[in-house]
Amino acid sequence: MGQDAEKVGTYREFKDNVLPRVVADGYNAIQIMAIQEHPYYGSFGYHVSSFFAASSRFGTPEELKELIDEAHGNGIAVIMDIVHSHAVKNEVEGLGNLAGDPNQYFYPGDRHEHPAWDSLCFDYGKDNVVHFLLSNCKYWLSEYRFDGFRFDGVTSMLYYSHGLGESFCNYGDYFNGHQDDNAICYLTLANCLIHEVNENAITIAEEVSGMPGLAAKFSDGGYGFDYRMAMNIPDFWIKTIKELPDEAWKPSSIFWEIRNRRADEKTISYCESHDQALVGDKTIIFRLIDADMYWHFRKGDENEMAHRGIALHKMIRLATAGAMNGGYLNFMGNEFGHPEWIDFPREGNGWSHKYARRQWNLVDNHELCYHYLGDFDKKMLEIIKSEDNFNDTPVQEIWHNDGDQILAFSRGGLIFVFNFSPTRSFSDYGFLVSEGSYNVVLNTDAPEFGGYGFADDSVEHFTNVDSAYSGQHKGWLKLYIPARSAVVLRKKK
Repeated sequence: MGQDAEKVGTYREFKDNVLPRVVADGYNAIQIMAIQEHPYYGSFGYHVSSFFAASSRFGTPEELKELIDEAHGNGIAVIMDIVHSHAVKNEVEGLGNLAGDPNQYFYPGDRHEHPAWDSLCFDYGKDNVVHFLLSNCKYWLSEYRFDGFRFDGVTSMLYYSHGLGESFCNYGDYFNGHQDDNAICYLTLANCLIHEVNENAITIAEEVSGMPGLAAKFSDGGYGFDYRMAMNIPDFWIKTIKELPDEAWKPSSIFWEIRNRRADEKTISYCESHDQALVGDKTIIFRLIDADMYWHFRKGDENEMAHRGIALHKMIRLATAGAMNGGYLNFMGNEFGHPEWIDFPREGNGWSHKYARRQWNLVDNHELCYHYLGDFDKKMLEIIKSEDNFNDTPVQEIWHNDGDQILAFSRGGLIFVFNFSPTRSFSDYGFLVSEGSYNVVLNTDAPEFGGYGFADDSVEHFTNVDSAYSGQHKGWLKLYIPARSAVVLRKKK
Protein backbone atom coordinates (compact mmCIF):
# COMPACT_ATOMS: atom_id res chain seq x y z
CA MET A 1 0.00 0.00 0.00
CA GLY A 2 3.03 2.27 -0.35
CA GLN A 3 2.15 2.96 -3.97
CA ASP A 4 0.08 5.84 -5.32
CA ALA A 5 -1.72 3.52 -7.73
CA GLU A 6 -4.90 1.75 -6.63
CA LYS A 7 -3.41 -1.75 -6.51
CA VAL A 8 -1.18 -4.03 -4.47
CA GLY A 9 2.35 -2.66 -4.79
CA THR A 10 5.45 -4.80 -5.20
CA TYR A 11 8.86 -4.97 -3.57
CA ARG A 12 10.38 -3.68 -6.78
CA GLU A 13 7.95 -0.76 -7.03
CA PHE A 14 8.71 0.15 -3.43
CA LYS A 15 12.43 0.07 -4.23
CA ASP A 16 12.01 2.25 -7.31
CA ASN A 17 9.25 4.63 -6.23
CA VAL A 18 9.15 4.92 -2.45
CA LEU A 19 12.67 4.25 -1.19
CA PRO A 20 14.11 7.32 -2.98
CA ARG A 21 11.58 9.45 -1.08
CA VAL A 22 12.74 7.95 2.23
CA VAL A 23 16.33 8.78 1.35
CA ALA A 24 15.50 12.32 0.21
CA ASP A 25 13.46 13.02 3.34
CA GLY A 26 16.44 12.21 5.57
CA TYR A 27 15.30 9.04 7.35
CA ASN A 28 17.92 6.40 8.13
CA ALA A 29 15.72 3.33 8.69
CA ILE A 30 12.50 1.79 7.44
CA GLN A 31 10.24 -0.64 9.26
CA ILE A 32 8.47 -2.85 6.73
CA MET A 33 5.22 -4.51 7.71
CA ALA A 34 3.44 -7.59 6.39
CA ILE A 35 6.51 -9.42 5.03
CA GLN A 36 5.65 -12.85 6.45
CA GLU A 37 3.08 -14.62 4.28
CA HIS A 38 -0.51 -14.05 5.36
CA PRO A 39 -3.76 -15.17 3.69
CA TYR A 40 -5.72 -11.93 4.15
CA TYR A 41 -4.22 -8.75 2.67
CA GLY A 42 -6.29 -6.55 4.98
CA SER A 43 -4.81 -8.05 8.16
CA PHE A 44 -1.77 -5.72 7.89
CA GLY A 45 0.25 -8.93 7.91
CA TYR A 46 -0.65 -9.78 11.51
CA HIS A 47 -2.35 -13.13 10.75
CA VAL A 48 0.72 -15.03 9.57
CA SER A 49 0.41 -18.43 7.91
CA SER A 50 3.95 -19.10 6.65
CA PHE A 51 6.59 -17.72 8.99
CA PHE A 52 9.57 -18.47 6.73
CA ALA A 53 7.99 -17.18 3.50
CA ALA A 54 8.19 -13.63 2.17
CA SER A 55 4.70 -12.73 1.00
CA SER A 56 4.38 -13.72 -2.65
CA ARG A 57 1.66 -11.13 -3.35
CA PHE A 58 4.40 -8.47 -3.38
CA GLY A 59 6.89 -10.29 -5.59
CA THR A 60 9.68 -12.82 -5.36
CA PRO A 61 12.22 -13.40 -2.57
CA GLU A 62 14.93 -12.13 -4.89
CA GLU A 63 13.04 -8.87 -5.40
CA LEU A 64 12.73 -8.40 -1.63
CA LYS A 65 16.48 -8.94 -1.33
CA GLU A 66 17.04 -6.34 -4.06
CA LEU A 67 14.96 -3.85 -2.06
CA ILE A 68 16.97 -4.48 1.11
CA ASP A 69 20.29 -4.26 -0.75
CA GLU A 70 19.23 -0.98 -2.37
CA ALA A 71 18.28 0.41 1.05
CA HIS A 72 21.63 -0.63 2.49
CA GLY A 73 23.39 1.05 -0.45
CA ASN A 74 21.68 4.30 0.56
CA GLY A 75 22.53 4.01 4.26
CA ILE A 76 19.04 2.85 5.21
CA ALA A 77 18.59 0.11 7.81
CA VAL A 78 15.66 -2.24 7.14
CA ILE A 79 13.70 -3.44 10.17
CA MET A 80 11.14 -6.19 9.75
CA ASP A 81 7.83 -6.19 11.57
CA ILE A 82 7.89 -9.74 12.94
CA VAL A 83 4.82 -11.48 14.34
CA HIS A 84 5.63 -14.11 16.97
CA SER A 85 2.76 -13.24 19.29
CA HIS A 86 0.14 -15.38 17.51
CA ALA A 87 -0.63 -17.19 14.24
CA VAL A 88 -3.54 -17.38 11.82
CA LYS A 89 -6.18 -20.07 12.55
CA ASN A 90 -6.27 -21.30 8.94
CA GLU A 91 -5.47 -25.00 8.75
CA VAL A 92 -4.90 -25.42 5.00
CA GLU A 93 -2.08 -22.86 4.69
CA GLY A 94 -1.13 -22.34 8.36
CA LEU A 95 0.08 -24.23 11.41
CA GLY A 96 -3.39 -24.57 12.92
CA ASN A 97 -3.64 -28.31 12.43
CA LEU A 98 -0.22 -29.32 11.11
CA ALA A 99 0.07 -33.11 10.76
CA GLY A 100 -3.39 -33.40 12.31
CA ASP A 101 -2.28 -31.96 15.66
CA PRO A 102 -3.97 -28.64 16.59
CA ASN A 103 -1.70 -28.26 19.63
CA GLN A 104 1.66 -29.01 18.06
CA TYR A 105 2.62 -25.32 18.24
CA PHE A 106 -0.16 -23.83 20.32
CA TYR A 107 -1.50 -23.92 23.85
CA PRO A 108 -4.30 -26.43 24.47
CA GLY A 109 -7.62 -25.71 26.13
CA ASP A 110 -8.72 -22.23 27.12
CA ARG A 111 -5.41 -20.66 26.07
CA HIS A 112 -5.53 -22.07 22.54
CA GLU A 113 -7.21 -19.08 20.88
CA HIS A 114 -6.59 -15.40 21.41
CA PRO A 115 -9.82 -13.90 22.80
CA ALA A 116 -9.48 -10.63 20.88
CA TRP A 117 -7.55 -11.43 17.70
CA ASP A 118 -9.29 -14.55 16.34
CA SER A 119 -5.91 -16.30 16.14
CA LEU A 120 -3.86 -19.05 17.82
CA CYS A 121 -1.47 -18.57 20.74
CA PHE A 122 1.98 -20.14 20.64
CA ASP A 123 2.98 -22.43 23.51
CA TYR A 124 6.34 -20.91 24.43
CA GLY A 125 6.90 -23.66 26.98
CA LYS A 126 7.59 -26.22 24.24
CA ASP A 127 11.14 -26.65 22.99
CA ASN A 128 10.01 -27.17 19.40
CA VAL A 129 8.11 -23.88 19.45
CA VAL A 130 11.07 -21.96 20.87
CA HIS A 131 13.40 -23.55 18.31
CA PHE A 132 10.95 -22.76 15.50
CA LEU A 133 10.65 -19.09 16.43
CA LEU A 134 14.36 -18.60 17.15
CA SER A 135 15.20 -20.18 13.81
CA ASN A 136 12.75 -17.77 12.24
CA CYS A 137 14.63 -14.80 13.68
CA LYS A 138 17.97 -16.12 12.41
CA TYR A 139 16.51 -16.92 8.99
CA TRP A 140 15.36 -13.37 8.21
CA LEU A 141 18.67 -11.91 9.42
CA SER A 142 20.86 -14.35 7.53
CA GLU A 143 18.92 -15.05 4.35
CA TYR A 144 17.51 -11.57 3.63
CA ARG A 145 19.95 -9.40 5.64
CA PHE A 146 17.26 -7.58 7.57
CA ASP A 147 18.83 -5.32 10.20
CA GLY A 148 16.51 -6.27 13.02
CA PHE A 149 12.93 -6.60 14.11
CA ARG A 150 10.03 -4.76 15.59
CA PHE A 151 8.28 -7.45 17.64
CA ASP A 152 4.53 -7.09 17.35
CA GLY A 153 2.08 -7.72 20.19
CA VAL A 154 4.62 -8.16 23.00
CA THR A 155 2.05 -7.23 25.66
CA SER A 156 -0.11 -10.14 24.52
CA MET A 157 2.86 -12.47 24.98
CA LEU A 158 3.85 -11.29 28.44
CA TYR A 159 0.62 -11.98 30.33
CA TYR A 160 -1.79 -14.88 30.57
CA SER A 161 -4.54 -12.28 30.16
CA HIS A 162 -2.80 -10.85 27.06
CA GLY A 163 -3.01 -7.56 28.93
CA LEU A 164 -6.75 -7.38 28.32
CA GLY A 165 -8.73 -5.76 31.13
CA GLU A 166 -5.63 -4.92 33.19
CA SER A 167 -4.78 -1.39 34.25
CA PHE A 168 -1.02 -1.60 35.02
CA CYS A 169 -1.10 1.29 37.46
CA ASN A 170 1.79 0.19 39.68
CA TYR A 171 4.65 -2.30 39.76
CA GLY A 172 2.52 -4.84 41.57
CA ASP A 173 0.38 -5.11 38.44
CA TYR A 174 3.39 -6.33 36.47
CA PHE A 175 4.39 -9.03 38.93
CA ASN A 176 1.10 -10.39 40.22
CA GLY A 177 1.67 -13.94 39.03
CA HIS A 178 -0.14 -13.35 35.73
CA GLN A 179 2.97 -13.00 33.59
CA ASP A 180 3.86 -15.81 31.19
CA ASP A 181 7.39 -16.85 32.19
CA ASN A 182 7.70 -19.06 29.12
CA ALA A 183 7.06 -16.12 26.78
CA ILE A 184 9.43 -13.92 28.77
CA CYS A 185 12.11 -16.59 28.44
CA TYR A 186 11.54 -16.82 24.70
CA LEU A 187 11.77 -13.06 24.16
CA THR A 188 15.00 -12.93 26.15
CA LEU A 189 16.49 -15.82 24.18
CA ALA A 190 15.40 -14.18 20.93
CA ASN A 191 17.19 -10.95 21.80
CA CYS A 192 20.34 -12.82 22.77
CA LEU A 193 20.30 -14.86 19.56
CA ILE A 194 19.57 -11.89 17.29
CA HIS A 195 22.49 -9.93 18.69
CA GLU A 196 24.78 -12.94 18.40
CA VAL A 197 23.88 -13.32 14.73
CA ASN A 198 24.33 -9.57 14.16
CA GLU A 199 25.79 -7.51 16.97
CA ASN A 200 24.48 -4.35 15.29
CA ALA A 201 20.94 -5.66 14.94
CA ILE A 202 18.04 -3.52 16.19
CA THR A 203 15.22 -4.99 18.25
CA ILE A 204 12.12 -3.00 19.17
CA ALA A 205 9.25 -4.08 21.41
CA GLU A 206 5.70 -2.98 20.66
CA GLU A 207 4.45 -3.15 24.24
CA VAL A 208 1.74 -1.10 25.89
CA SER A 209 1.75 -2.17 29.55
CA GLY A 210 5.15 -0.68 30.42
CA MET A 211 6.71 -3.95 31.65
CA PRO A 212 9.94 -2.98 33.50
CA GLY A 213 13.22 -4.19 32.09
CA LEU A 214 11.87 -4.91 28.64
CA ALA A 215 14.38 -2.65 26.91
CA ALA A 216 17.12 -3.02 29.49
CA LYS A 217 20.29 -4.94 28.66
CA PHE A 218 20.31 -8.67 29.26
CA SER A 219 23.56 -8.24 31.20
CA ASP A 220 21.67 -5.90 33.56
CA GLY A 221 18.83 -8.36 34.08
CA GLY A 222 16.62 -7.03 31.32
CA TYR A 223 14.92 -8.74 28.39
CA GLY A 224 17.45 -7.32 25.94
CA PHE A 225 15.39 -5.23 23.52
CA ASP A 226 17.26 -2.21 22.19
CA TYR A 227 14.14 -0.03 22.19
CA ARG A 228 10.52 -0.04 23.23
CA MET A 229 7.75 1.85 21.48
CA ALA A 230 6.68 5.00 23.33
CA MET A 231 3.02 4.11 22.87
CA ASN A 232 1.85 6.70 25.39
CA ILE A 233 2.79 9.55 23.05
CA PRO A 234 0.38 8.95 20.12
CA ASP A 235 -2.39 8.14 22.59
CA PHE A 236 -1.69 11.43 24.37
CA TRP A 237 -1.75 13.53 21.19
CA ILE A 238 -4.98 12.01 19.93
CA LYS A 239 -6.63 12.39 23.34
CA THR A 240 -5.49 16.01 23.58
CA ILE A 241 -6.78 16.93 20.12
CA LYS A 242 -10.10 15.13 20.68
CA GLU A 243 -10.89 16.29 24.21
CA LEU A 244 -9.24 19.66 24.87
CA PRO A 245 -9.83 23.05 23.28
CA ASP A 246 -6.60 24.63 22.06
CA GLU A 247 -6.51 27.12 24.93
CA ALA A 248 -6.45 24.22 27.43
CA TRP A 249 -3.30 22.54 26.08
CA LYS A 250 -0.80 22.49 28.93
CA PRO A 251 2.94 22.57 28.18
CA SER A 252 3.65 20.83 31.49
CA SER A 253 1.52 17.85 30.44
CA ILE A 254 3.02 17.81 26.95
CA PHE A 255 6.58 17.85 28.28
CA TRP A 256 5.80 15.09 30.76
CA GLU A 257 4.38 12.78 28.09
CA ILE A 258 7.06 13.25 25.44
CA ARG A 259 9.87 12.45 27.88
CA ASN A 260 8.16 9.98 30.22
CA ARG A 261 10.45 6.92 30.16
CA ARG A 262 12.78 4.97 32.40
CA ALA A 263 16.40 6.03 32.50
CA ASP A 264 17.71 2.60 31.52
CA GLU A 265 15.47 2.12 28.47
CA LYS A 266 15.63 3.74 25.05
CA THR A 267 12.37 4.36 23.24
CA ILE A 268 11.00 5.00 19.76
CA SER A 269 8.93 8.18 19.90
CA TYR A 270 6.15 8.77 17.42
CA CYS A 271 3.10 11.00 17.01
CA GLU A 272 0.83 8.51 15.26
CA SER A 273 1.00 5.13 13.57
CA HIS A 274 -1.04 2.94 11.24
CA ASP A 275 -3.36 2.26 14.20
CA GLN A 276 -4.52 5.89 14.14
CA ALA A 277 -5.15 5.80 10.39
CA LEU A 278 -7.53 2.85 10.09
CA VAL A 279 -11.17 3.16 9.08
CA GLY A 280 -13.13 4.36 12.09
CA ASP A 281 -10.22 6.47 13.32
CA LYS A 282 -8.43 9.56 12.01
CA THR A 283 -4.87 10.73 11.50
CA ILE A 284 -3.67 13.76 13.43
CA ILE A 285 -4.02 16.06 10.44
CA PHE A 286 -7.56 14.89 9.75
CA ARG A 287 -8.55 15.36 13.39
CA LEU A 288 -7.18 18.90 13.21
CA ILE A 289 -8.74 19.93 9.89
CA ASP A 290 -11.27 17.22 8.97
CA ALA A 291 -13.25 17.72 5.75
CA ASP A 292 -11.79 21.19 5.21
CA MET A 293 -8.70 19.38 3.87
CA TYR A 294 -10.75 18.59 0.78
CA TRP A 295 -11.86 22.15 0.21
CA HIS A 296 -9.27 24.48 1.76
CA PHE A 297 -5.85 22.92 1.27
CA ARG A 298 -4.99 24.73 -1.93
CA LYS A 299 -2.55 27.61 -1.55
CA GLY A 300 -4.39 30.89 -1.22
CA ASP A 301 -7.63 29.19 -0.24
CA GLU A 302 -6.74 28.09 3.29
CA ASN A 303 -9.30 28.83 5.99
CA GLU A 304 -8.66 29.12 9.74
CA MET A 305 -9.08 25.36 10.27
CA ALA A 306 -6.42 24.65 7.65
CA HIS A 307 -3.99 27.22 9.10
CA ARG A 308 -4.55 25.80 12.60
CA GLY A 309 -3.97 22.24 11.43
CA ILE A 310 -0.81 23.08 9.50
CA ALA A 311 0.64 24.94 12.49
CA LEU A 312 -0.16 22.31 15.15
CA HIS A 313 0.86 19.39 12.92
CA LYS A 314 4.40 20.83 12.74
CA MET A 315 4.54 21.69 16.44
CA ILE A 316 3.40 18.22 17.53
CA ARG A 317 6.08 16.59 15.40
CA LEU A 318 8.82 18.96 16.51
CA ALA A 319 8.07 18.47 20.20
CA THR A 320 7.95 14.67 19.86
CA ALA A 321 11.12 14.37 17.78
CA GLY A 322 12.96 17.00 19.79
CA ALA A 323 12.47 15.12 23.06
CA MET A 324 13.19 11.60 21.77
CA ASN A 325 15.76 9.40 23.47
CA GLY A 326 16.32 6.66 20.93
CA GLY A 327 14.49 7.04 17.65
CA TYR A 328 11.68 8.88 15.91
CA LEU A 329 9.11 6.97 13.84
CA ASN A 330 6.79 8.27 11.14
CA PHE A 331 4.10 6.28 9.38
CA MET A 332 4.69 6.96 5.69
CA GLY A 333 2.61 9.76 4.26
CA ASN A 334 1.91 11.30 7.64
CA GLU A 335 5.00 13.47 7.28
CA PHE A 336 3.07 15.51 4.70
CA GLY A 337 -0.34 15.15 6.33
CA HIS A 338 -1.84 12.32 4.30
CA PRO A 339 -5.54 13.19 4.37
CA GLU A 340 -7.30 9.86 4.38
CA TRP A 341 -7.65 6.66 6.35
CA ILE A 342 -6.50 3.16 5.46
CA ASP A 343 -9.09 0.70 4.21
CA PHE A 344 -7.97 -2.52 2.60
CA PRO A 345 -10.04 -4.25 -0.11
CA ARG A 346 -13.00 -6.03 1.49
CA GLU A 347 -16.57 -6.93 0.75
CA GLY A 348 -17.85 -3.82 2.52
CA ASN A 349 -16.08 -1.45 0.11
CA GLY A 350 -16.52 -3.50 -3.05
CA TRP A 351 -12.95 -4.82 -2.80
CA SER A 352 -11.58 -1.37 -3.58
CA HIS A 353 -7.91 -0.34 -3.34
CA LYS A 354 -8.82 3.36 -3.21
CA TYR A 355 -7.67 3.78 0.40
CA ALA A 356 -5.01 1.04 0.46
CA ARG A 357 -2.37 3.37 -0.95
CA ARG A 358 -0.38 6.54 -0.27
CA GLN A 359 -1.17 9.57 -2.45
CA TRP A 360 2.31 10.89 -3.19
CA ASN A 361 0.79 13.06 -5.92
CA LEU A 362 -0.49 15.37 -3.18
CA VAL A 363 2.93 16.26 -1.77
CA ASP A 364 4.36 16.54 -5.30
CA ASN A 365 1.74 19.15 -6.25
CA HIS A 366 3.15 22.50 -5.06
CA GLU A 367 -0.18 24.20 -5.67
CA LEU A 368 -1.40 22.38 -2.55
CA CYS A 369 -0.32 22.81 1.08
CA TYR A 370 0.88 19.24 1.66
CA HIS A 371 4.42 19.99 0.58
CA TYR A 372 4.72 22.59 3.37
CA LEU A 373 4.43 19.79 5.93
CA GLY A 374 6.72 17.47 3.98
CA ASP A 375 9.37 20.18 3.60
CA PHE A 376 9.18 20.95 7.31
CA ASP A 377 9.60 17.29 8.22
CA LYS A 378 12.73 17.06 6.10
CA LYS A 379 14.21 20.22 7.64
CA MET A 380 13.34 19.06 11.15
CA LEU A 381 15.28 15.82 10.67
CA GLU A 382 18.18 17.75 9.14
CA ILE A 383 18.42 20.00 12.21
CA ILE A 384 18.23 17.09 14.65
CA LYS A 385 20.91 15.13 12.79
CA SER A 386 23.16 18.19 12.66
CA GLU A 387 23.55 18.09 16.44
CA ASP A 388 26.34 15.66 17.37
CA ASN A 389 25.18 12.73 19.51
CA PHE A 390 21.68 14.19 19.75
CA ASN A 391 20.29 11.12 21.55
CA ASP A 392 23.04 11.26 24.15
CA THR A 393 22.33 14.86 25.10
CA PRO A 394 19.90 15.28 28.01
CA VAL A 395 16.51 16.91 27.54
CA GLN A 396 16.69 19.86 29.94
CA GLU A 397 13.65 21.96 30.68
CA ILE A 398 14.32 25.67 30.52
CA TRP A 399 10.84 26.96 31.20
CA HIS A 400 7.16 26.16 31.07
CA ASN A 401 4.14 28.30 31.89
CA ASP A 402 0.73 26.70 31.50
CA GLY A 403 -1.01 30.07 31.68
CA ASP A 404 1.00 31.46 28.75
CA GLN A 405 1.13 27.98 27.12
CA ILE A 406 4.89 28.40 26.64
CA LEU A 407 7.44 25.56 26.75
CA ALA A 408 11.21 25.69 26.27
CA PHE A 409 13.82 22.95 26.56
CA SER A 410 17.37 22.35 25.35
CA ARG A 411 19.25 19.49 23.68
CA GLY A 412 23.00 20.15 23.51
CA GLY A 413 23.45 23.37 21.58
CA LEU A 414 19.82 23.54 20.47
CA ILE A 415 16.97 25.34 22.21
CA PHE A 416 13.35 24.39 21.40
CA VAL A 417 10.69 27.01 22.16
CA PHE A 418 6.92 26.47 21.76
CA ASN A 419 3.94 28.78 22.06
CA PHE A 420 0.81 26.61 22.05
CA SER A 421 -1.53 29.53 22.64
CA PRO A 422 -4.00 29.89 19.74
CA THR A 423 -4.38 33.66 20.21
CA ARG A 424 -1.57 35.17 22.30
CA SER A 425 1.75 36.25 20.82
CA PHE A 426 4.58 37.44 23.05
CA SER A 427 7.34 39.95 22.47
CA ASP A 428 10.58 39.93 24.51
CA TYR A 429 9.62 36.68 26.24
CA GLY A 430 12.68 35.83 28.32
CA PHE A 431 14.48 32.58 29.07
CA LEU A 432 17.55 32.16 31.26
CA VAL A 433 20.13 30.29 29.16
CA SER A 434 23.87 29.92 28.73
CA GLU A 435 25.22 33.34 27.79
CA GLY A 436 26.16 33.99 24.18
CA SER A 437 24.42 34.52 20.86
CA TYR A 438 21.80 32.34 19.20
CA ASN A 439 20.57 31.95 15.64
CA VAL A 440 17.22 30.60 14.49
CA VAL A 441 17.69 27.35 12.54
CA LEU A 442 14.05 26.26 12.27
CA ASN A 443 10.75 28.09 12.60
CA THR A 444 7.36 26.42 12.16
CA ASP A 445 5.92 29.82 11.23
CA ALA A 446 8.29 30.34 8.29
CA PRO A 447 6.48 31.01 4.98
CA GLU A 448 8.27 28.10 3.26
CA PHE A 449 6.52 25.80 5.73
CA GLY A 450 3.08 27.35 5.32
CA GLY A 451 3.43 29.83 8.17
CA TYR A 452 2.84 33.57 8.38
CA GLY A 453 6.48 34.60 8.73
CA PHE A 454 5.79 37.02 11.57
CA ALA A 455 9.34 36.88 12.99
CA ASP A 456 12.59 37.91 11.31
CA ASP A 457 14.70 34.77 11.52
CA SER A 458 17.80 36.50 10.16
CA VAL A 459 18.23 38.37 13.45
CA GLU A 460 21.01 37.15 15.73
CA HIS A 461 19.81 36.92 19.33
CA PHE A 462 22.21 37.96 22.10
CA THR A 463 21.67 37.17 25.77
CA ASN A 464 21.29 40.05 28.20
CA VAL A 465 23.48 40.08 31.28
CA ASP A 466 21.77 39.82 34.67
CA SER A 467 23.91 40.74 37.69
CA ALA A 468 21.85 38.35 39.82
CA TYR A 469 23.53 35.50 37.96
CA SER A 470 27.04 36.91 37.99
CA GLY A 471 29.63 34.18 37.61
CA GLN A 472 27.12 31.59 36.35
CA HIS A 473 27.63 32.49 32.68
CA LYS A 474 23.89 32.84 32.16
CA GLY A 475 21.82 35.53 30.53
CA TRP A 476 18.31 36.32 29.36
CA LEU A 477 17.40 35.31 25.83
CA LYS A 478 14.41 37.40 24.75
CA LEU A 479 12.29 36.37 21.80
CA TYR A 480 9.21 37.33 19.85
CA ILE A 481 7.05 34.18 19.85
CA PRO A 482 3.94 34.34 17.66
CA ALA A 483 0.83 32.42 18.67
CA ARG A 484 0.73 28.75 17.70
CA SER A 485 4.35 28.53 16.60
CA ALA A 486 7.67 26.97 17.59
CA VAL A 487 11.28 27.86 16.94
CA VAL A 488 14.63 26.09 17.28
CA LEU A 489 17.75 28.13 17.99
CA ARG A 490 21.40 27.08 18.00
CA LYS A 491 24.05 28.68 20.12
CA LYS A 492 26.75 30.29 18.06
CA LYS A 493 30.21 28.84 18.68
